[in-house]
Amino acid sequence: MRYYFIAGEASGDLHGSNLAKALLEKDNEAVIQGWGGDLMRDAGVTITKHYKELAFMGFAEVVKNIRTIFKNFRLCKEDIAQFKPDTIVLIDYPGFNLRMAKWAKEQGYKVVYYISPQIWAWKESRIHSIKKYVDKMIVILPFEKDFYKKHNYEVHYVGHPLLKLINVFKEKNSPAEVMRELGFTDSKIIALLPGSRKQEISIKLPIMLGAVKHFPNYQFVIAKAPGTDESFYKDIISGYSNVSTLENKTYQLLSVAEAALVTSGTATLETALFKVPEIICYKGGNISYQLAKRLIKIKYIGLVNLILDRPLVKELIQHELNEESIIKELSTILAGGSNRASIMDGYEDLQNVLQSTENASTLAAAIVYKTTLFSQKF
Repeated sequence: MRYYFIAGEASGDLHGSNLAKALLEKDNEAVIQGWGGDLMRDAGVTITKHYKELAFMGFAEVVKNIRTIFKNFRLCKEDIAQFKPDTIVLIDYPGFNLRMAKWAKEQGYKVVYYISPQIWAWKESRIHSIKKYVDKMIVILPFEKDFYKKHNYEVHYVGHPLLKLINVFKEKNSPAEVMRELGFTDSKIIALLPGSRKQEISIKLPIMLGAVKHFPNYQFVIAKAPGTDESFYKDIISGYSNVSTLENKTYQLLSVAEAALVTSGTATLETALFKVPEIICYKGGNISYQLAKRLIKIKYIGLVNLILDRPLVKELIQHELNEESIIKELSTILAGGSNRASIMDGYEDLQNVLQSTENASTLAAAIVYKTTLFSQKF
């Protein structure tokens, strides 16, 4: 059977790649094409547009690039029509994918959405479009089940795919082996995860680096965004002797880090599952932030805090994200004591909440396969 995937960000590429692997095992005649990244390509997906060409962050940035965005809608529709898939699998990326869901359903395609848009945070009215245009919604956060139940819409909860991925990595890679691999045998590591888009990296990374000189005994290591040129980082980190970068080794970095500064998003959850005490760092354009502040109705921006429904890890947002605050919070974490212990205990709670008995990607692939098979038979 033929499947078309649409992922527009690094996290979607990760989840899409593991879904593709599981689907290819389930359906040995599967042909998968779509929009995504290197991980999906390596998993067997024919990528016709890379997600790094789609990354526009914030309200103001979307408006500025509106012509390009509309062109992308047209190109995606043309690619789908030419490929003729049996099922379209939308992976997160709601601004684009919810519009594609409407078009796809109107064209008669089966539509499966993997990883729900965060309509529980804002734009709850999007539930009407989801109920109308999405045949199957697959969710990975436990509280999403109750949210959709409130709206009388059945979803399939499969657990979080990161749990399995990270547990497998830990089993295969000891911290000592990773330290030797990275060449940091005698170093104490602080991980910097400033995001996947140049736009957000250029805002947040310089602020993160402001704390470097206050911790001379630590090596600060930046997890590079996939596909981003080394020269982009060199311009920002020039002059720092204890700052370096790593490419495609984020899990290795987190497995040996003593603390981390992490932008909001999937990386905050990955960091927590590696049991690394973290500080969540967010800063956007002022117009985008002011609009978001008025529209978003959740208490926290970090997935760790959202899932646990309590402020386990510190969130430094907008004006709070500055050199002084980072130094203060990082010093507290590195000093150990009750604060670090409290975070580590909270991570155990998080692991228990997300625990599932099977591989989330395998369960999701089974739903995609059965949905496609059923639509062909009837």
